[in-house]
Amino acid sequence: MFITKKALPRRTFLRGVGATLGLPLLDAMVPALSALAQTAANPVKRLGFVYLPNGVARNFTGINYWTPAGEGTGFELSPILSPLAPYRNRLLVVSGLAQHQADAFDDGANGDHTRGTSSWLTGVHCKRTEGADVRNGVSADQIAARYLGQTTALPSLELAIDLNFLGGQCENSYSCAYLNTLAWSSDTTPLPTENNPRIVFERLFGDGGTLEQRLAQAKRNQSILDSVTEDLAKLQASLGSRDRTTVTDYLDSVREVEVRVSKLMAKADSLGDLPNAPVGTPDDFTELVDVQFEMIALAFQTGQTRVASMRMIKEASMRTFPAMQVDEAFHPLSHHGEDPAKQEKLARVQTYQIERFAKFRCCDPFRGAGDLDVSRMG
Repeated sequence: MFITKKALPRRTFLRGVGATLGLPLLDAMVPALSALAQTAANPVKRLGFVYLPNGVARNFTGINYWTPAGEGTGFELSPILSPLAPYRNRLLVVSGLAQHQADAFDDGANGDHTRGTSSWLTGVHCKRTEGADVRNGVSADQIAARYLGQTTALPSLELAIDLNFLGGQCENSYSCAYLNTLAWSSDTTPLPTENNPRIVFERLFGDGGTLEQRLAQAKRNQSILDSVTEDLAKLQASLGSRDRTTVTDYLDSVREVEVRVSKLMAKADSLGDLPNAPVGTPDDFTELVDVQFEMIALAFQTGQTRVASMRMIKEASMRTFPAMQVDEAFHPLSHHGEDPAKQEKLARVQTYQIERFAKFRCCDPFRGAGDLDVSRMG
């Protein structure tokens, strides 16, 4: 064994014509005997929050849809959480919590969805206002980002599935800013979410995100990886076998996501515009959810960020789920009025949401990423 103080720079990029591509953490980037070396005793810390809107279908008509039966390691997974069975030895379900800052207090009865979204990660009762004078609190993800994001290109990543809106469809007496994000970097600064996976991909790997830049990229015949082939060959020749395997697996993941993003946006590209989301229920909604999860996986793997949040769909969403044989809008289903048929449909949709989360966790390409937290309070 040879010990050397030389190491590949952590900020190593593959460079091609008009493109740069960051790399995951490699053994060759860690100086020998360094205290920063990633080991089982000193893993890279990552934190993710996934938000399920409108609460969860818990115990209805004698069926325990959400809360597992039993305590300790011998618990029995509930129907909604059953897709997480392969990871039960890494799963912790915490019950008995409540976020009372989402309560109305003196604000009036209207606004439950707004307060539920805004207080979930802040623990603060948001200011009731429709103007620009919003006030909430610093969210948990941003507190973590101040520590975990000190050495990453992006302190945090904020994603969504449904598009955001600036007016209309918001609850009376509350700014839309409260519904549009989970993340607040200060008590007056909400962080915007992104639901377009191409913009997320380009934010992670370069080439910008404006309409003109996206259209220019769509017309290119070569992918990012094709443009860095020469630099990649030189890098691979200087790495050990373990690092070569890591880089190869990583680049395969990048290319797969690149292809999926291009396919996902192909219809919009052909029209010369890239809308934030299709009108109504798109046929490719499941693929959109999966690609957004893969954006988080790639961001974690490449070290672009160590903190991420994603809102599965918006509170008060009127989306339907025909693929799950649910033709009623999601929001009204949450107001089921103890109707067993509506309760069962609500549980069916939320089982689907956990299936998408479980697929992401199952297929993550990164090492030592730790478990993402999927929960809902309020």
